Amino acid sequence: MGQDIDLEKIRARYGLLAVVGSNVAITAVAVFGVWQLNGDRAVIVGVLTSAFTAMAGLTTAYLGIKAVSNTAQSMSRDSGQHQPARPALEDEAVQADGGPGAEPLGTATVPSPTTPTTAP
Repeated sequence: MGQDIDLEKIRARYGLLAVVGSNVAITAVAVFGVWQLNGDRAVIVGVLTSAFTAMAGLTTAYLGIKAVSNTAQSMSRDSGQHQPARPALEDEAVQADGGPGAEPLGTATVPSPTTPTTAP
């Protein structure tokens, strides 16, 4: 169990390092691009918008994947514990396999095909 926690810490650390490193690289390329454009405002806006979009998408994807991973780990850790069965509701259909809402064995009355029925 302790090894799993250590592995998860390493994954989180290096994942975050990759996101931060990518964001720094995108920022450096955007700054260099803006510096080379010599004041062409329309192109500068396009470069900065693209850089911001790439950084936001990368960071959001990492955080979303990390949140889902944490949730899945939490659920798998909790699944090992016994969950109490929910009580059967009164309006549930009677199941033939003896599931919730089924009649106890030997108590259900089923008409036999040989039993004569009275016609009105």
